[in-house]
Amino acid sequence: MSLTVLDVALRAATVALLLALAALLSRDFRNVVASRLAVAFALGSATHVITFGIGATSPVSIWHAPLIALSTGNVVVFWLFTCALFDESFALRWWHGLIWAAVAAFSFVNCFWLAPMGNARASIIAINLLALGFIGLSIRQTVASWSADLVEGRRQVRVFIVSAAALYGGVNAVLQILISGDETGIANVANVALLAAIVAAICYVMMRVDGAELFPVAAAASPPNRSTAAEAADAAADRKLVDALLRSMADERIYRHDNITIGTLAARLKTPEYKLRRLINQQLGYRNFNVFLNNHRIEEAKAALADPSQAEVPVITIAMDAGFQSLGPFNRAFKATTGVTPTQYRRLNAPAA
Repeated sequence: MSLTVLDVALRAATVALLLALAALLSRDFRNVVASRLAVAFALGSATHVITFGIGATSPVSIWHAPLIALSTGNVVVFWLFTCALFDESFALRWWHGLIWAAVAAFSFVNCFWLAPMGNARASIIAINLLALGFIGLSIRQTVASWSADLVEGRRQVRVFIVSAAALYGGVNAVLQILISGDETGIANVANVALLAAIVAAICYVMMRVDGAELFPVAAAASPPNRSTAAEAADAAADRKLVDALLRSMADERIYRHDNITIGTLAARLKTPEYKLRRLINQQLGYRNFNVFLNNHRIEEAKAALADPSQAEVPVITIAMDAGFQSLGPFNRAFKATTGVTPTQYRRLNAPAA
């Protein structure tokens, strides 16, 4: 089999897998932001499979340039996907689209005007350095928010998916920067083979895990039935630990402490971190540790804002006393929970004159 035939076969198989993955996600999780971004990323990746070529410096045709621009903009979609995947409160903003449009437009200008003017290598290097930057942002987002995830299966699968996609994106960008010229058949085949293997692995993993492990769903899972004596004892132990956790929140208000993590909280309660993570998720219904802490902080803030004796206390003081580090995150979390700003909440709960 020639390299050309192998290259085409691998590209076709990879595109088929990406389109099937996009179709399944659209069918089952069309209302979830992270899923919609995953669909967009899969479609953008299919465009990349069709268009990429390692080290190619030949002129780009008028139909090819827009596809390359879409493929380049896909790195912004990947970054947004990681943000949504690890932050269930994430919402798309107008400026996200502006960033995507700017990257895609830069790629189009590179393909259609800058590269033909004799700057092909400089254009390729600039585009792929930009791609590496967004991949770096995606990895940073993954690392920064991974520890707060309370769904154990999702933690493992999500890190695998993001790491695999970042690995390919990084390898592809480095190859594009280092290799030049048109004698790159082996490099192209190796690159598409790596991508095909990664896409196949992601599809395999996603078929083996409940979709709710990756994407939040409206209905919570029903607790498992416990019938044996051992399971009943485990349930009693779990209930005791949950009670201890809630007492520490209500009486000691440990959510006020600086830099509280699930690890330090587990050590304080003398229980393994994985067990505390599972209990907060399955018994209390939280999917993110920071959301769990913020809900307790907001409840304290609501009580303070409705207290007539604290009517003159500044909102920022109430926020800091409750455990928030600054006013901005407090305002956003408070409004997301109550539907109003802290100032509006205080006004609505002020005693009648």
